[in-house]
Amino acid sequence: MIGKSIWTKNAVKGISVRGERRRREGKIEWRNWDPNKSKIAASILKTKNNPEIFLPKTGSTCLYLGSSMGGTVSHIHDIVCGSNNHHNGQIVAVDISPRMIKDMTTLSEIRDGIFPVLADARIVGQIAPFLRNHADWIHQDLSIADQAHTFVKIISNLLSSKGIGILSLKAASERSSEGDDNSRFQKAQKIIMDSGIRILERINISSFEDQHEVFVCSKN
Repeated sequence: MIGKSIWTKNAVKGISVRGERRRREGKIEWRNWDPNKSKIAASILKTKNNPEIFLPKTGSTCLYLGSSMGGTVSHIHDIVCGSNNHHNGQIVAVDISPRMIKDMTTLSEIRDGIFPVLADARIVGQIAPFLRNHADWIHQDLSIADQAHTFVKIISNLLSSKGIGILSLKAASERSSEGDDNSRFQKAQKIIMDSGIRILERINISSFEDQHEVFVCSKN
């Protein structure tokens, strides 16, 4: 971080993924990570803790549910895989949209270590075969009802015992829950806690993403 700007070391020099700014420091090229386009980047700026707590380590096995166009996935790739995947990381990027997976496939062709998967993120059996082992880091970013229940199921089945699970929750997607946004966030929190999953931090990122909060969790 530089001030309130976030930068990742570009694994593919000379190429931006979503038109982001790049800058050089000697032989190293950095890419700007825009918090207005990434809930993880927004969480880094809004957390009250050290963001290294919830960022994946180099060489990790990562699962990204709701990969979309791959902007955030590419920054996670910078961290986890690096140039030509010399860190031996793995990012399984799941989306239900063939259009989004087409973009992810294009991205994976120049960023070794990304594995695009066209699947329903709510169905564990469609995802598990693509992971080399239990994931060290999971991010769920889905605009579906019952996001918290889906998150609990995914974390319980696919996250390693010391891994980090992150839920980016959009209140408007919880249409089945009555009440205002905060009551929906509170309900999601209760669902997660009742499952035995520990919430390390609940981050309000509404200044970057309207009606959104992020839950950073662990299994123990």
